[in-house]
Amino acid sequence: MALHSIVTLSVMLLQQMCVYLAVAYALSRTRLFIPLTRASIRWPHRLACYVIFSAFCIMGTLLGLPVVRGNAIANTPAIGAVLGGLLGGPLVGLAVGITGGVHRYFLGGSFGLAAALDIVMQGLAGGVTHRYLIKHGKTRLLFSPLLAGGLTGFTILIELGIDLALSRPFNEALYIVSLIALPELIANAAGAAVFVKILLDRRDSIEQHSSAFSAKALEIAAHVDGVLRDGFDQENSMRVARIIYDQTGVGAVAITDRDKILAFIGIGDDHHLPGTPITSPQTRHAIECNEVIFADGNEVPYQCSISAHCKLGSSLVIPLVGEDRQVIGTIKLYEPKTRIFSTINRTLGEGIAKLLSSQILDGRYERQKRLLLQSELKLLHAQVNPHFLFNALNTIIAVTHDDVAKARALLTDLSVFLRKNLKRPTEDVQLADEIEHIQAYLGIQLARFADRLSVEIDIPEGLLRVRLPAFTLQPLVENAIKHGTSQMIRPGHIHIRARMDEQGICLQVTDNAGLYDPAAPGGGLGMNIVDRRIKNRYGEAFGVTMACERNVSTQATVRIPMEATS
Repeated sequence: MALHSIVTLSVMLLQQMCVYLAVAYALSRTRLFIPLTRASIRWPHRLACYVIFSAFCIMGTLLGLPVVRGNAIANTPAIGAVLGGLLGGPLVGLAVGITGGVHRYFLGGSFGLAAALDIVMQGLAGGVTHRYLIKHGKTRLLFSPLLAGGLTGFTILIELGIDLALSRPFNEALYIVSLIALPELIANAAGAAVFVKILLDRRDSIEQHSSAFSAKALEIAAHVDGVLRDGFDQENSMRVARIIYDQTGVGAVAITDRDKILAFIGIGDDHHLPGTPITSPQTRHAIECNEVIFADGNEVPYQCSISAHCKLGSSLVIPLVGEDRQVIGTIKLYEPKTRIFSTINRTLGEGIAKLLSSQILDGRYERQKRLLLQSELKLLHAQVNPHFLFNALNTIIAVTHDDVAKARALLTDLSVFLRKNLKRPTEDVQLADEIEHIQAYLGIQLARFADRLSVEIDIPEGLLRVRLPAFTLQPLVENAIKHGTSQMIRPGHIHIRARMDEQGICLQVTDNAGLYDPAAPGGGLGMNIVDRRIKNRYGEAFGVTMACERNVSTQATVRIPMEATS
């Protein structure tokens, strides 16, 4: 055995392995290799693992070097077989081994059968190692270049033993094995280790790309959060465009509604002017067809529709979608003619468009909700029953004959009540102000019902300064009298109390009529509005609850969270 022959064969096999690894590296830059960057558990990934490593196993055979007039081949199919099993598991390893083994067997030669069995053994060895590492929680070792190289080298030693055992004549087999042993051991072990390192680099690249994308997306989301909820107008759009322009580094950013440019920042801002009508055919198409339009300037031509001298060379137009999937505008990212549009910015653009669409929808919903609440509050303001005014005036007239001072006091109560009903703030008031409003209302009712109605107000001094939504208690007190005590023959009693507990403030209005009927038409409009306002503002855990013991008592309880009272 000549040392020169072994060295020469080693060098040549390493050269062939470099071609093998160059192909692996080139493919690793594609999406094809993504399933190989994780231990394959799902069957679609295992299938991809089988196809890829079977191809590499066959390629390792085809790139081999004939030895001793073609009776044997010095090759590297062990890399594909071992890694197929190591990353895909026993079944994948066996399948790769059988595929590569059958291919090698039909190439013939005195080592044909032995070489075929070698490849099957190597796939199984990788699969058994995979199962052992997974079972013992050592998944990270599946991507250890040292383990991959060591395992592949170990299977090469077993392969040489199988070759000696099955190939005949023995003397010729021994000579061939002694010639190819070192070259195959070096090439396969080193090749497997480098292959796994390529996979590790690809995985790190994906993770870094994902990390960079996630970080940038989160940063942009944090900066633009809530801006368009205040309105999809020129001012807010300009703020959003500035943030996106600063964070993405693209050539220019534009935001439009369906008809005009709302914001434009970057290259070309001297002629892409906010407030001007949309002239771009790509933007028009994106709005009319609700499609993302990417004009890269190569496959899809791009030319600025405003100026022939514009330096922008590519454009990404993404629709902003509102209710019922209707396009309400677009966001546009541009790059100059000197720069290629990056994939990350294209993906970011589509993500940002979804974020902005959600913000615009949320903003419109919030404004509609505020308008509804204001309308309901105005309804409470206007809910001065004509009968109440008629009865109040009649009571004052009747009192005037007997007690002028009391009549003046009642007129003052009526004036306070009407003033607060018509001019109270639409948001929060102090509980003391709410009580003053109730007392003005009760002053008239107590005069009207004389000895048939009594009222007890039990409010701790410390709670009078807490804040709550305006018109929270007055509708409940009015409801207790109108649909409760006024319907009784015996004297009526209203008890108004407040207390603080772990959840916040608890307000209760209790009457001794016990006539509450949730099914009565129009009987609880004010109470329902109060309940809806509180729930919309603080959540379903809060609001108005009713409890009634028939002909004994009715209790309306209002709960407001602790933070709302500060």
